[in-house]
Amino acid sequence: MIDISQILNTLNTSPSLGLLCARNKELIIEFFIKTFENKISSISSENIHSQLADFLEWKLLEFDEEYEVNSFDTFEEKAKKYIQNWTNSGFLTNYPNEQGDVLYELSSHSIKTLDWLVSLKKEEFIGTESKFNNILYQLKELVEFTNEDTEKRIQLLVEKRLEIDQQIQRIKIGEDVKVFEEFEIVPRFNQLNQSAKELLSDFKEVEDNFKEITKEIYQKHTDGSLSKSEILEFTFDALESLKESQQGKSFYAFWSFILNPDLQHKLESLTKDLYTTLEEKSIPMRDTFLIGMKRHLHSSGQRVYKANDKMAEKLSRIIRENESSKSEATKKTIQDIKKQLVEISKSLNKPDISFELETATEINIPFERKLTKEQAEEVTYTKRPKIANEDITLSNQLGRLFSQSNIDKELLRKRIKDILREKSQTTLLDVVENYGGLEKGLPELFGYIGIVKEFKHVINPDKTQSIIFDSDNRKQIKIPEIILTK
Repeated sequence: MIDISQILNTLNTSPSLGLLCARNKELIIEFFIKTFENKISSISSENIHSQLADFLEWKLLEFDEEYEVNSFDTFEEKAKKYIQNWTNSGFLTNYPNEQGDVLYELSSHSIKTLDWLVSLKKEEFIGTESKFNNILYQLKELVEFTNEDTEKRIQLLVEKRLEIDQQIQRIKIGEDVKVFEEFEIVPRFNQLNQSAKELLSDFKEVEDNFKEITKEIYQKHTDGSLSKSEILEFTFDALESLKESQQGKSFYAFWSFILNPDLQHKLESLTKDLYTTLEEKSIPMRDTFLIGMKRHLHSSGQRVYKANDKMAEKLSRIIRENESSKSEATKKTIQDIKKQLVEISKSLNKPDISFELETATEINIPFERKLTKEQAEEVTYTKRPKIANEDITLSNQLGRLFSQSNIDKELLRKRIKDILREKSQTTLLDVVENYGGLEKGLPELFGYIGIVKEFKHVINPDKTQSIIFDSDNRKQIKIPEIILTK
């Protein structure tokens, strides 16, 4: 019996039908196919808005009454409106990644819609033989694995073994081996690809279930009426319900199955052999989805587990939350904000702004160009600069800029050594004064100080000495007494 009420509910609430009933459905579906090639990929918020703006400009879209898009909007504004409406309608889903960037991807409803549209394509011929054999095989499998009578199971296995033995015997005696012809291969190959694609849609639904549980955890925590233990109890009950459901059991059984290295190798080997055979038989291979099936399945499974991990992370934060560390006023404010966000998330319309400040933000940029309608005054120069009489090479400042003052440290070492030959000890001031003071100013003094470490010396911080480094202006510097010894 067909459940009429369920069908009517689907007609009124299903995002898949909403997509098919949209006025610009051709535009939407074409953009989805071009943007999400393998239907499970994700794209950043910046990229999807940019690509949609370019797509709308290419399509020369002017207005769309359904999504309140008008001719005066820029293509960037039109793209923003479309993305927001598609997300609200359930055509797209978005979520932040670990870096906080918002990513967009097709919802499970959109993926199913695209798969269904592909299945409507008129085939070159209907593979009734392959479909019947597939039904017959599944019928045998159901009969075999639903029968709890051990004697019956043994009988079925004996019949299967007898059939295999007969096939082996016929091959040994040289009888013709059954080989599929093209009319048998093509429909089976197409059914195989279609089943693999539908499997990815099933993964997406399981992922959405985990996200829904996470959302409910967040809402219950935000509500503030449930304790941590009650939230934990709800989470574990929801997870247990999901795992015990037919969908959950099927997914976890399959995931354990697909992680088996032997199975992965077998799947890869069989796929390679199949395509090699198709190539040898010159059978056209328009659909190469099976080649990347292992990668697609693993990627989809990882996304399910990431959704599970995100739920666990949210739950962990709730458990670790230290209520005593929050002031009551702050906690109440945060709870109020969360409640408002939850209410907003339940509505179909999303506001353009999350928070509105009570006071306007003042921005002061000192060097900004003022917006004005007044024309700038044109500056007219009437005075011409006079040519200087002096030669630039005679400039004192230029001479100082390009003058090089090299300090000969070898000469400074010789001076210290000559004095220490005559005296057992001396000071740095005595060395400087003995040779007529500093000829090259402070650089020469620093040169002396730099080579002092090469001699036996003592620095007396309690006594200072004044050394003149600019005799014309009588400028001097005080340094601690440096005593040099043999």
